[in-house]
Amino acid sequence: MSLAEPPTIYRQKTYAHDDLAGMIRGVEEDGFALIPGVLSQDEVCRCRDAIDQLRPIHWDQLGGTNDHFKNVFNQNPFWLQFIDRSPVIELAEATLTSECHIIGETAWRSHPGHNGDWLHTDQIFLTIPEEILLSGRVKLPCYICTAHYYLSDITEELCPTKVIPGSHKSGRSPGKDETSWNGRGLESVHCKAGDVLYFRSELWHSGSQNVTKDQTRYLLQVHYGGRNVAQHFSPFLSWQFSPEVLRIANVRQRRLLGDHKRMAYD
Repeated sequence: MSLAEPPTIYRQKTYAHDDLAGMIRGVEEDGFALIPGVLSQDEVCRCRDAIDQLRPIHWDQLGGTNDHFKNVFNQNPFWLQFIDRSPVIELAEATLTSECHIIGETAWRSHPGHNGDWLHTDQIFLTIPEEILLSGRVKLPCYICTAHYYLSDITEELCPTKVIPGSHKSGRSPGKDETSWNGRGLESVHCKAGDVLYFRSELWHSGSQNVTKDQTRYLLQVHYGGRNVAQHFSPFLSWQFSPEVLRIANVRQRRLLGDHKRMAYD
């Protein structure tokens, strides 16, 4: 008789799929929102299988302890369904406006021995003194956010993402030896396969180590940017959309791929 797996104990606040207002507050106050159960376990399995079928192109990396594939939607139309998945897309449109688009979609396999332990921000657009941001007198605009679709059950041993809640209000990137901000230290995000962590580019966050002996962490990232944030589709000079992707994409997906209505500067 096998013992049932212990339930995942979430260390961060989680949000119901219909609590869009709560998610928005989480992104504004903590810099992130953790949403359980966005994908079913069948979808998780199909995603993992699809990652195993990817082949490296241009700047993709295969081999060693970490495999990294960029712009996977253009390799296989299967990945289109995750750029406008509810409730993540509603959160993206609420935080980045209804004219947001994706700037990339990336898949990862992190094998035993992988070390992603590096505290950083993805992008700082405005360097505003933290005392101003903490006062609430200025609301920091949102330019880029990333959705982490976890395709493995994340434990302390299997590459948890680490976050410092509220650190986007520091107005800067962390210094070399910093591991805390405003009295808050790094928190590991423990979650289930199918959960999503949506976070803004200014958040201090880190990957971590895979210290298991035989488990690989699977992860899908969808990177969203505002209308005026450039899309990062490499190889840039020779980039071409797959005709199959464009044929299959729905109206919202085509906009997310860059098919915008005309605006200033276009």
